[in-house]
Amino acid sequence: MKVAILCGGRGTRLSEETDVRPKPMVEIGGQPILLHIMNMYGSHGFREFMLALGYRGELIKQFFLHYHPLSADLTVSLGTGEVRSAPHARRDWIVQLVDTGLNTMTGGRLKRLQPYLSEPFLATYGDGVSDVDIRAVVAFHRQHGRLATMTAVRPPARFGALRFQGAQIVDFHEKRQTDEGWINGGFFVFEPGLFDYIEDDDTILEGAPLERLAADGQLMGYRHDGFWQCMDTVRDKLTLEEMWQSGRAPWRTWPD
Repeated sequence: MKVAILCGGRGTRLSEETDVRPKPMVEIGGQPILLHIMNMYGSHGFREFMLALGYRGELIKQFFLHYHPLSADLTVSLGTGEVRSAPHARRDWIVQLVDTGLNTMTGGRLKRLQPYLSEPFLATYGDGVSDVDIRAVVAFHRQHGRLATMTAVRPPARFGALRFQGAQIVDFHEKRQTDEGWINGGFFVFEPGLFDYIEDDDTILEGAPLERLAADGQLMGYRHDGFWQCMDTVRDKLTLEEMWQSGRAPWRTWPD
Protein backbone atom coordinates (compact mmCIF):
# COMPACT_ATOMS: atom_id res chain seq x y z
CA MET A 1 0.00 0.00 0.00
CA LYS A 2 1.14 3.54 -0.75
CA VAL A 3 1.46 6.11 2.01
CA ALA A 4 0.25 9.64 1.24
CA ILE A 5 1.75 12.31 3.49
CA LEU A 6 0.38 15.86 3.56
CA CYS A 7 3.43 18.14 3.50
CA GLY A 8 2.11 21.36 2.03
CA GLY A 9 0.74 23.48 4.89
CA ARG A 10 2.35 26.66 6.18
CA GLY A 11 2.59 25.62 9.86
CA THR A 12 1.83 29.11 11.10
CA ARG A 13 1.63 28.07 14.77
CA LEU A 14 5.28 27.04 14.52
CA SER A 15 6.37 30.18 12.68
CA GLU A 16 9.65 30.35 14.61
CA GLU A 17 10.72 27.35 12.52
CA THR A 18 8.45 27.47 9.46
CA ASP A 19 9.31 30.98 8.27
CA VAL A 20 12.25 29.41 6.45
CA ARG A 21 11.17 25.79 5.86
CA PRO A 22 8.05 23.65 5.68
CA LYS A 23 6.93 22.06 8.93
CA PRO A 24 7.79 18.49 7.83
CA MET A 25 11.43 19.62 7.54
CA VAL A 26 11.63 20.85 11.15
CA GLU A 27 14.19 18.63 12.82
CA ILE A 28 13.90 16.28 15.78
CA GLY A 29 17.18 14.64 16.76
CA GLY A 30 18.94 16.15 13.76
CA GLN A 31 16.52 14.70 11.20
CA PRO A 32 13.32 16.18 9.71
CA ILE A 33 10.17 15.00 11.45
CA LEU A 34 9.06 13.83 7.98
CA LEU A 35 11.83 11.24 8.03
CA HIS A 36 10.70 10.05 11.47
CA ILE A 37 7.16 9.59 10.13
CA MET A 38 8.32 7.76 7.03
CA ASN A 39 10.52 5.52 9.12
CA MET A 40 7.51 4.62 11.28
CA TYR A 41 5.73 3.34 8.18
CA GLY A 42 8.88 1.77 6.77
CA SER A 43 9.40 -0.23 9.95
CA HIS A 44 5.95 -1.78 9.40
CA GLY A 45 6.77 -2.72 5.82
CA PHE A 46 5.23 0.24 3.97
CA ARG A 47 7.90 1.74 1.75
CA GLU A 48 6.18 3.58 -1.11
CA PHE A 49 5.43 7.21 -0.34
CA MET A 50 3.50 9.99 -2.03
CA LEU A 51 4.42 13.40 -0.62
CA ALA A 52 1.85 16.14 -1.27
CA LEU A 53 3.96 19.29 -1.45
CA GLY A 54 3.00 22.94 -1.21
CA TYR A 55 4.64 25.64 0.90
CA ARG A 56 8.42 25.59 0.31
CA GLY A 57 8.12 22.18 -1.29
CA GLU A 58 11.39 22.73 -3.14
CA LEU A 59 13.24 22.21 0.16
CA ILE A 60 11.69 18.75 0.54
CA LYS A 61 12.66 17.93 -3.05
CA GLN A 62 16.23 19.09 -2.39
CA PHE A 63 16.40 16.95 0.75
CA PHE A 64 15.54 13.75 -1.11
CA LEU A 65 17.62 14.61 -4.17
CA HIS A 66 20.65 14.91 -1.89
CA TYR A 67 19.61 12.30 0.65
CA HIS A 68 22.39 9.76 -0.01
CA PRO A 69 25.34 12.20 0.01
CA LEU A 70 24.01 13.98 3.09
CA SER A 71 23.37 10.78 5.06
CA ALA A 72 26.65 9.07 4.22
CA ASP A 73 30.28 9.19 5.26
CA LEU A 74 32.22 10.58 2.30
CA THR A 75 35.77 10.03 1.06
CA VAL A 76 36.93 12.67 -1.42
CA SER A 77 40.07 12.37 -3.54
CA LEU A 78 41.19 15.95 -4.10
CA GLY A 79 43.52 14.89 -6.88
CA THR A 80 40.96 13.06 -9.04
CA GLY A 81 37.70 14.51 -7.75
CA GLU A 82 36.43 11.01 -7.00
CA VAL A 83 33.82 10.77 -4.25
CA ARG A 84 33.04 7.52 -2.47
CA SER A 85 30.18 7.26 -0.01
CA ALA A 86 29.33 4.82 2.76
CA PRO A 87 25.67 5.25 3.76
CA HIS A 88 24.81 4.84 7.44
CA ALA A 89 21.41 3.29 6.83
CA ARG A 90 19.78 1.71 3.80
CA ARG A 91 16.17 2.65 3.15
CA ASP A 92 14.67 0.85 0.17
CA TRP A 93 11.90 3.40 -0.27
CA ILE A 94 10.25 4.84 -3.35
CA VAL A 95 9.39 8.49 -2.76
CA GLN A 96 7.18 10.38 -5.22
CA LEU A 97 7.04 14.14 -4.67
CA VAL A 98 3.95 15.84 -6.08
CA ASP A 99 3.31 19.59 -6.15
CA THR A 100 -0.28 19.97 -4.93
CA GLY A 101 -0.44 23.77 -4.88
CA LEU A 102 0.55 26.50 -2.48
CA ASN A 103 -2.86 27.23 -0.96
CA THR A 104 -4.60 23.88 -1.42
CA MET A 105 -6.43 22.50 1.62
CA THR A 106 -5.84 19.05 3.12
CA GLY A 107 -8.68 17.35 1.23
CA GLY A 108 -7.71 19.06 -1.99
CA ARG A 109 -4.12 17.84 -1.65
CA LEU A 110 -5.33 14.24 -1.39
CA LYS A 111 -7.63 14.82 -4.37
CA ARG A 112 -4.64 15.91 -6.44
CA LEU A 113 -2.99 12.57 -5.67
CA GLN A 114 -5.99 10.64 -7.04
CA PRO A 115 -4.30 9.73 -10.37
CA TYR A 116 -1.65 7.83 -8.40
CA LEU A 117 -3.95 6.17 -5.83
CA SER A 118 -6.23 3.67 -7.56
CA GLU A 119 -6.06 1.15 -4.70
CA PRO A 120 -6.54 1.40 -0.91
CA PHE A 121 -3.90 3.66 0.62
CA LEU A 122 -2.57 5.02 3.90
CA ALA A 123 -2.54 8.74 4.67
CA THR A 124 -1.19 10.97 7.40
CA TYR A 125 0.01 14.48 8.18
CA GLY A 126 3.63 15.59 8.08
CA ASP A 127 3.83 16.64 11.71
CA GLY A 128 2.87 13.80 14.07
CA VAL A 129 4.52 10.68 15.47
CA SER A 130 3.15 7.69 17.35
CA ASP A 131 3.90 4.10 18.33
CA VAL A 132 0.66 2.92 16.69
CA ASP A 133 0.86 -0.46 14.97
CA ILE A 134 0.20 0.53 11.37
CA ARG A 135 -0.25 -3.08 10.27
CA ALA A 136 -2.94 -3.55 12.91
CA VAL A 137 -4.74 -0.44 11.62
CA VAL A 138 -4.67 -1.87 8.09
CA ALA A 139 -5.96 -5.24 9.32
CA PHE A 140 -8.79 -3.48 11.16
CA HIS A 141 -9.65 -1.55 8.00
CA ARG A 142 -9.76 -4.66 5.84
CA GLN A 143 -11.95 -6.42 8.37
CA HIS A 144 -14.71 -3.81 8.53
CA GLY A 145 -14.89 -3.16 4.78
CA ARG A 146 -15.84 0.56 4.94
CA LEU A 147 -14.32 3.42 2.97
CA ALA A 148 -12.26 5.00 5.73
CA THR A 149 -10.44 4.26 8.96
CA MET A 150 -9.24 6.99 11.30
CA THR A 151 -6.85 6.27 14.14
CA ALA A 152 -8.34 7.71 17.33
CA VAL A 153 -5.89 8.80 20.02
CA ARG A 154 -5.93 10.56 23.34
CA PRO A 155 -4.13 13.92 23.34
CA PRO A 156 -1.25 14.45 25.75
CA ALA A 157 -2.49 15.78 29.09
CA ARG A 158 -0.93 19.17 29.77
CA PHE A 159 -2.57 20.52 32.89
CA GLY A 160 -3.28 19.30 36.39
CA ALA A 161 -6.89 18.35 37.23
CA LEU A 162 -8.73 20.10 40.06
CA ARG A 163 -11.86 19.14 41.99
CA PHE A 164 -13.64 21.87 43.94
CA GLN A 165 -15.92 21.92 46.93
CA GLY A 166 -17.11 25.52 47.00
CA ALA A 167 -13.95 27.58 46.72
CA GLN A 168 -11.80 24.86 48.28
CA ILE A 169 -9.71 22.56 46.12
CA VAL A 170 -10.31 19.12 47.57
CA ASP A 171 -8.35 17.13 45.00
CA PHE A 172 -5.45 17.87 42.69
CA HIS A 173 -3.60 15.40 40.50
CA GLU A 174 -1.58 15.44 37.33
CA LYS A 175 -3.84 14.44 34.48
CA ARG A 176 -3.06 11.28 32.61
CA GLN A 177 -3.28 10.97 28.84
CA THR A 178 -6.04 8.40 29.32
CA ASP A 179 -8.16 11.03 31.10
CA GLU A 180 -8.55 12.88 27.79
CA GLY A 181 -11.22 12.23 25.17
CA TRP A 182 -10.60 10.67 21.77
CA ILE A 183 -9.41 12.85 18.89
CA ASN A 184 -8.28 12.38 15.29
CA GLY A 185 -4.77 10.95 15.45
CA GLY A 186 -4.08 11.50 11.75
CA PHE A 187 -3.19 7.95 10.71
CA PHE A 188 -5.75 6.94 8.09
CA VAL A 189 -6.55 4.10 5.72
CA PHE A 190 -8.73 5.07 2.76
CA GLU A 191 -10.40 3.34 -0.14
CA PRO A 192 -10.32 5.23 -3.47
CA GLY A 193 -14.03 5.94 -2.90
CA LEU A 194 -12.83 8.70 -0.56
CA PHE A 195 -12.27 10.92 -3.58
CA ASP A 196 -16.02 11.05 -4.27
CA TYR A 197 -16.31 13.01 -0.99
CA ILE A 198 -13.73 15.66 -1.95
CA GLU A 199 -14.84 18.47 -4.25
CA ASP A 200 -11.84 20.64 -5.05
CA ASP A 201 -8.69 22.36 -3.78
CA ASP A 202 -10.65 24.27 -1.15
CA THR A 203 -11.96 21.12 0.57
CA ILE A 204 -10.67 20.56 4.08
CA LEU A 205 -10.42 16.83 4.78
CA GLU A 206 -11.41 17.29 8.42
CA GLY A 207 -14.59 19.13 7.39
CA ALA A 208 -17.22 17.91 4.93
CA PRO A 209 -15.47 14.71 3.70
CA LEU A 210 -15.01 13.11 7.13
CA GLU A 211 -18.35 14.45 8.34
CA ARG A 212 -20.16 12.95 5.33
CA LEU A 213 -18.27 9.65 5.62
CA ALA A 214 -19.38 9.44 9.26
CA ALA A 215 -22.98 10.29 8.35
CA ASP A 216 -22.95 7.59 5.66
CA GLY A 217 -21.62 4.97 8.08
CA GLN A 218 -18.34 4.76 6.14
CA LEU A 219 -15.90 6.03 8.79
CA MET A 220 -14.52 3.63 11.39
CA GLY A 221 -12.19 4.38 14.29
CA TYR A 222 -9.18 2.35 15.37
CA ARG A 223 -8.54 3.21 19.04
CA HIS A 224 -4.88 3.62 19.94
CA ASP A 225 -4.18 3.96 23.67
CA GLY A 226 -0.44 4.33 23.28
CA PHE A 227 1.87 7.24 22.52
CA TRP A 228 0.89 10.02 20.14
CA GLN A 229 2.25 13.54 19.76
CA CYS A 230 1.79 16.19 17.10
CA MET A 231 4.19 19.08 16.52
CA ASP A 232 2.00 22.18 16.37
CA THR A 233 4.02 24.53 18.55
CA VAL A 234 7.56 25.18 19.77
CA ARG A 235 6.57 23.52 23.03
CA ASP A 236 5.62 20.36 21.11
CA LYS A 237 8.93 20.42 19.25
CA LEU A 238 10.90 20.76 22.47
CA THR A 239 8.92 17.90 24.03
CA LEU A 240 9.73 15.60 21.11
CA GLU A 241 13.38 16.68 21.08
CA GLU A 242 13.75 15.96 24.81
CA MET A 243 12.21 12.51 24.34
CA TRP A 244 14.59 11.76 21.48
CA GLN A 245 17.72 12.97 23.23
CA SER A 246 16.86 11.10 26.44
CA GLY A 247 16.29 7.83 24.59
CA ARG A 248 12.61 7.78 25.65
CA ALA A 249 11.06 8.29 22.21
CA PRO A 250 8.28 5.69 21.91
CA TRP A 251 8.07 6.10 18.13
CA ARG A 252 11.80 5.44 17.68
CA THR A 253 12.44 2.69 15.13
CA TRP A 254 15.53 4.25 13.56
CA PRO A 255 17.69 1.91 11.43
CA ASP A 256 21.12 1.07 12.74
